[in-house]
Amino acid sequence: MLDATNRSGGTATASPRAAATEFALVVPATAPLAPLPRTSGAARCTRVLLSPWSRLSLLLVLLAGAGAGVLLFQPQRLLTHGWPPQLGGATAALVFTVAYGLCTVAFVPRPLLNLGAGALFGSQLGLATALAGTVLGAGAAFGLGRLLGQEALRPLLRGRWLKAADGQLSRHGFRSMMVARLFPGVPFWAANYCAAVSRMGWLPFLLATALGSVPNTAAYAVAGARASAPTSPAFLLAMALIAVPALVGVVVAWRKRHQLRGR
Repeated sequence: MLDATNRSGGTATASPRAAATEFALVVPATAPLAPLPRTSGAARCTRVLLSPWSRLSLLLVLLAGAGAGVLLFQPQRLLTHGWPPQLGGATAALVFTVAYGLCTVAFVPRPLLNLGAGALFGSQLGLATALAGTVLGAGAAFGLGRLLGQEALRPLLRGRWLKAADGQLSRHGFRSMMVARLFPGVPFWAANYCAAVSRMGWLPFLLATALGSVPNTAAYAVAGARASAPTSPAFLLAMALIAVPALVGVVVAWRKRHQLRGR
């Protein structure tokens, strides 16, 4: 029985059992701590494999394997041995286009492939297959560089020349790529991977590659088709169209060197 306040105004005194009950209601019980989530081994492995440097390493391995494959199979033998006899017509052109694109990814020089296209298929069909292979190879290299190399390489663009080239490609992608394709000087594969590391879009890159590669590719295709008659007007004109853009490209690069140094 609880002690009540006395009639004279004294303070009531609670029993020990009531005081313990009141204390238990005021002070909440401490809940047990939840265990921290543990990262599984599979998640860690996935994070490592998808890291920028892992993807860049994969790109380097793929490019090294492609280069080794070119050295092993020697696609330049097509110029001397000809196309396999079991392939002909549209099938041969399609196979050559795919092989052309893969070879450009593996650093095979395009002039050699363009000469082979003209020698195997003639001027017109050779030009069509070479252009299709050019766009295919450029798109494959751009996609590989953008997916596997851009995130790791962009933080390394700290030099003055590298920053200038990256800014030019990122802000004026179509114009810069047109110049690179029209005036030879920069290797085809180097232009592809530099554009992939920059912020250039897919459409400007592919469109500039297709349009800018027409004159040079046509000249080599005609030269390959007329290689058996090196004194013919068509062959001489093709060689002139090859030499003049190269000379113009050297002059333009010489004049632009001061602008790049000043940035």
